[in-house]
Amino acid sequence: QVQLVESGGGLVQAGGSLRLSCAASGRTFSSYAIGWFRQAPGKERDFVAAVTRTGSSTYYADSVKGRFTISRDNAKNTVYLQMNSLKPEDPAVYYCAASLYRSSGFSSRTGYNYWGQGTQVTVSS
Repeated sequence: QVQLVESGGGLVQAGGSLRLSCAASGRTFSSYAIGWFRQAPGKERDFVAAVTRTGSSTYYADSVKGRFTISRDNAKNTVYLQMNSLKPEDPAVYYCAASLYRSSGFSSRTGYNYWGQGTQVTVSS
């Protein structure tokens, strides 16, 4: 079992940057692909980015390509989401999620076994 805790959210001006962290418990962290999703009020939870178990491959939603970077440090049981050039459409609660041995379909919420509690990102214009 994996427990996930997000941190790093906050208020930032448009064009600014934030780095989110997703810290995981457990000794099998490297067995999990990790995804970031976000949910704005009244909207569905949407895929943002994902990283494979070793960190060798990353995937992004079109809306964040070139602005966000996902990475992981398996020695620290942590995944990061570096968010640059934040836009007024980026505010949401950001969640990380873990999927055991997942190798495809990273953008689908289905198959992510564990979810964090979320961290709020707010962008002021």
